[in-house]
Amino acid sequence: MHTVVVGTSGVTASDVLAVAREGARIELSGEAVAALAAAREIVDALAAKPEPVYGVSTGFGALATRHISPELRAQLQRNIVRSHAAGMGPHVEREVVRALMFLRLKTVCSGHTGVRPEVAQTMADILNAGITPVVHEYGSLGCSGDLAPLSHCALTLMGEGDAEGPDGVVRPAGELLAEAGITPVELREKEGLALLNGTDGMLGMLVMALADLETLYKSADVSAALSLEALLGTDKVLAPELHAIRPHPGQSASAANMLAVLKGSELTGHHQDDAPRVQDAYSVRCAPQVAGAGRDTLAHARTVAERELAAAVDNPVVLPDGRVESNGNFHGAPVAYVLDFLAIAAADLGSIAERRTDRLLDKNRSHGLPPFLADDAGVDSGLMIAQYTQAALVSEMKRLAVPASADSIPSSAMQEDHVSMGWSAARKLRTSVDNLTRIVAIELYAATRAIELREGLTPAPASRAVIDAVRAAGVQGPGPDRFLAPDLEAADAFVRAGGVVAAVEPVTGPLA
Repeated sequence: MHTVVVGTSGVTASDVLAVAREGARIELSGEAVAALAAAREIVDALAAKPEPVYGVSTGFGALATRHISPELRAQLQRNIVRSHAAGMGPHVEREVVRALMFLRLKTVCSGHTGVRPEVAQTMADILNAGITPVVHEYGSLGCSGDLAPLSHCALTLMGEGDAEGPDGVVRPAGELLAEAGITPVELREKEGLALLNGTDGMLGMLVMALADLETLYKSADVSAALSLEALLGTDKVLAPELHAIRPHPGQSASAANMLAVLKGSELTGHHQDDAPRVQDAYSVRCAPQVAGAGRDTLAHARTVAERELAAAVDNPVVLPDGRVESNGNFHGAPVAYVLDFLAIAAADLGSIAERRTDRLLDKNRSHGLPPFLADDAGVDSGLMIAQYTQAALVSEMKRLAVPASADSIPSSAMQEDHVSMGWSAARKLRTSVDNLTRIVAIELYAATRAIELREGLTPAPASRAVIDAVRAAGVQGPGPDRFLAPDLEAADAFVRAGGVVAAVEPVTGPLA
């Protein structure tokens, strides 16, 4: 387990993944501690003045017009956390909550929030102790930050509410902190507000989706290549000179991956044999164009994520010249748009994969394969219903591709009258990524079986490596009908764990 050091200049995507998924430990740099202390001095000085300063000595949102006297300010900070911890619905996944907390800590350590060093250290201590606040599915509009989710995290910091211990059991947060030797925080001016006001939840989910989709797009290139091979298609359409004249980088990368997988195959190039055809169907011939457009979408989303990872998102913010200024940097639009964009690209990739699977199963379009890849068609149904499952997943992905960020519901007595819905965009993208994994797994299952049914023709070495790895993972090959769900579950686990890429790359070299 390695250590992630948080400074003042943001964190990287690999830092987020290490903390969220691998349980990496967190340390605060000396620079961050100094910046925290310097910013806190500014807040303390403003708190001592008679003039009201938003977030320091006033109420919040539509209640910002009330000046709060010094003796009520600690209560004000506690109250904003308690009242904003209003989430409902299922518990959010542990990795999402850890990413959420870590990214809030990243902004706190920027020195622009006015939070004391001991508050930041307690946040790190809770993460290091494996304590995970209970955060609920619903409660964020993606503007003024992911308010309810972050409030549930701040509640744990205060020793209140519920949290999940290192053993996965949900218990009162105060008990878990006491067992870990962590003293709950007594919040002071601005600190409650600073812990709630960020895009951290949607950003954390974006970072994790990008990591998952990067592997999935490579896996989809491989499954598309195997489908082309099983359908006796031509690999001539993958020639680099064809893709160079339409210079989208993602398209060229996908075509190169497919070509590398197909190198040495005896199955490609038979499209002019017994039933000559001029061209392969779009789902086969245009695979690099569709997957490539998705890859370019990933690149754009990655740029947005990198900018946000370097940002300090809070309102108001403490500036180096001593000013504390209100702003709108908490608005989630930049992140929400790319979350929605990725859901659209993922839905289209799932859709084209399903079309190739359907083609493999249709005896009128599969160029000599048995109906539904069945052992004894009529007695056996083969993979007929596996394609039904795939179609159901694609249909849901199309619904999930409807953008959340195009919606806005005003809140806070019309003070917050335009919101991003970025949290909702992130939540549905997670479902889309899960569905896409299953869809690729079903295409892979069908394509490997179809290749094995092409007797007398030797697949490409890379294809053979994938087939062998899939079989070793417990996914059975051709044969009479059997209970199919365990095979599909094993194929899904294989794709989800990166097994496709791991099987291919020793033969092809690193995929693009």
